[in-house]
Amino acid sequence: METLRTIWDFFQNEILGMAWLNRLIGSALNAFGLDKDGKLGGSIHFFIYDMIKIMVLLGILIFIISYIQSYFPPERTKKILGRFHGITANITAALLGTVTPFCSCSSIPLFMGFTSAGLPLGVTFSFLISSPMVDLGSLVLLMSIFGWKVAVIYVALGLVIAVAGGTLIEKLQLEEQVEEFIRNAKALDVPQEELHFKERIKYAAQLVWETAKKVFPYVLIGVGVGAVIHNWIPEEYIVNILGDNNPFGVIIAAAAGVPMYADIFGTIPIAEALLAKGALLGVVLSFMMAVTTLSLPSMIMLRKAVKPKLLGIFTAICTIGIILVGYFFNVIQGYIM
Repeated sequence: METLRTIWDFFQNEILGMAWLNRLIGSALNAFGLDKDGKLGGSIHFFIYDMIKIMVLLGILIFIISYIQSYFPPERTKKILGRFHGITANITAALLGTVTPFCSCSSIPLFMGFTSAGLPLGVTFSFLISSPMVDLGSLVLLMSIFGWKVAVIYVALGLVIAVAGGTLIEKLQLEEQVEEFIRNAKALDVPQEELHFKERIKYAAQLVWETAKKVFPYVLIGVGVGAVIHNWIPEEYIVNILGDNNPFGVIIAAAAGVPMYADIFGTIPIAEALLAKGALLGVVLSFMMAVTTLSLPSMIMLRKAVKPKLLGIFTAICTIGIILVGYFFNVIQGYIM
């Protein structure tokens, strides 16, 4: 057992966490006369280390996820989902959402396509919630920062929100709240050409490049904000606002995440810096969920597809779920970290 723990610690710290890169950058900065424990040196160290780590992990993860996703194009996904009914369909949709490496804005066109194709509204919403909130990439990235227990529970609770939210929307029978142009759209059932291994590799590599170009600015901003928080904002400020002393920290963090637009890759460095400064685990995770699921740009785009009543119900379900997850992590933080 001790051997397995040693192997796992090495994998988490040196492979996922890239601790070797942290040490290498620290040594390089010292060679240039910068103290990595000082404010300026620490900010530069945080920025360079997190940028390289996140972009490398992003490239590897998106390649793997995109290769898997090549087996699940929209038409095939629609056919798979069409075979299930009730809560089983919601669970399947939520799980399929985990293999789509998309932000909320990228998931909405797929949601519109599935809805136009006649899939149950609750099923499509389970997909819409899970796709940006939890994916295989978030699982690995969270493991690299917070450990496997936090990562697994985060993904599991995200799936619970997706399944519960989709099921509730289905029970409320809100089909008339979908805009008419989507309900009356004619979905084309085009047979999916079987891809060969080389074509799947090419597809995955292309999606890595396209995704990297799209998310790089947000990762850049996220790492920059994280570097400022990590080295320039006094710890007592963070603790007072987002620590044990403020029972409303989770609500504040969730509300702060809504106006932002980023995906899991852009929010990780901010969450990492907040946690290091004394913010509670549930606070930083609720912030991440709010940014990835309820960003203002995605809500504006979704409004084009659904009417205000359905948009409000969707937002309320996600917000309540995110807040409950945040408080839950605050309670169990001492047991899992």
